[in-house]
Amino acid sequence: MASVQDKQPASGNRALSFGASIIDPRAWAHLLRMVHYYNYSHVRPRRLADIGPGVRMAPNVSMTNAERIKIGAYSHIGARCSLWAGNSVGRVTLGHHALLGPEVFITAANYGLEPGTPIMDQPMDERDVVIGDDVWLGARVMVVAGVEIGDGCIIGASSVVTRSIPAGSIAAGNPARILGRKTDIMTRDSLHKMLRPAIEATAVRVF
Repeated sequence: MASVQDKQPASGNRALSFGASIIDPRAWAHLLRMVHYYNYSHVRPRRLADIGPGVRMAPNVSMTNAERIKIGAYSHIGARCSLWAGNSVGRVTLGHHALLGPEVFITAANYGLEPGTPIMDQPMDERDVVIGDDVWLGARVMVVAGVEIGDGCIIGASSVVTRSIPAGSIAAGNPARILGRKTDIMTRDSLHKMLRPAIEATAVRVF
């Protein structure tokens, strides 16, 4: 069994290590970088976006080109969501009472694919994304440029929405496909039963 004397040097080393971390200028420089990132990805965009009354938004939501982002009244934007409007014309519009689970990613722009041109130098393809009223996007849903999701839709977790979804639909998968209508759902269990196969297939494909 270790003696008290044996434990003291270890405690002293931990204290020295802690002190060195506190005074390390690289740690403070990184903290300043994090503050700068938070300001340009969340604080400043919130002042530019058109945000309706009663909207709840996690403090780590990321927005780009927020002057082209509109969020309808009483919507809820979950943790680590990303709303990226285009650099020039692509807009992101959310209706009222929209619900976005954690880590939803919505982009109104994509890189082109011209042969011989590096991806970072490709021209951007910008098209509006419109999310209707009372739409529920599950955790880690991705919505790409040009997609419109109609009022009252439910999109299962981890889905990739590459085509527009008509109002009242339930969709899931990669790419997302329509599984049924919201009017067909009588209970939460029946909703889970409808979504589960597509979500599980997407999880297998991703991981």
